[in-house]
Amino acid sequence: MTDLLLINPNTTASITDLVLTTARRFSREGTNVRATTATFGPRHIGSRVGYAIAGHAAVDALANDNGPKDVVILACFGDPGLAALKEMSKVPVVGLAEASILQASTLGQRFSIVTGGERWKPMLEEFVASHGLAPRLASVRTVAPTGVDVARHPEAAMALLAEGCRACLAEDRADVVILGGAGLAGLADELKGAVDIPLLDGIACAVTMAESLAGQKPAKAEAGRHSLPAPVESVGLSPALARLLT
Repeated sequence: MTDLLLINPNTTASITDLVLTTARRFSREGTNVRATTATFGPRHIGSRVGYAIAGHAAVDALANDNGPKDVVILACFGDPGLAALKEMSKVPVVGLAEASILQASTLGQRFSIVTGGERWKPMLEEFVASHGLAPRLASVRTVAPTGVDVARHPEAAMALLAEGCRACLAEDRADVVILGGAGLAGLADELKGAVDIPLLDGIACAVTMAESLAGQKPAKAEAGRHSLPAPVESVGLSPALARLLT
């Protein structure tokens, strides 16, 4: 049995339900997927300040989770707090965006990202650059609705998303398109017929990568950037997170 923990770092429980349902659809038989929702922070993450708060919320959720887990999945496209989670977690951590751009790079020379919320464009461009893949990024295209809005009314956004995906091929010369965002989970399957190049679902990418890592059982780093940091006292954190830091 493989145990995967999904952490939703925003505070919208319906998004947690959506990514959990989608993750279970893409997971293999014998994989147990469960999820937790941030207990503080923004309802949706669409700005740098929301991103910063969500990183704290994600680490706090990890600290407060006592269930079994072989791999943690950070269920927000953009991966707020990913480096901190990798530092503090005893098991591997997979981010939606990281898993997606790495898998997209195996399918083509250049990839594009289509997501909701206009402020994500520069944030995702910087994220891709931080992974050394800026030369492989054909474009980031956003639609006006946020991911939460898309999740609430997916039918209303389908035409916009399809148009954005087709533009990635016609105008940006992408070989692969990633449909990014927890709120867009599961929509790639519905849009595949409207796009003439591979279309990836962020949740599917993260789940398949997590299952692979769970099978390999890599050890926790004891040195380097992802090893546990030196203990430190803190003020004002949740008791579980304060304990994790000490």
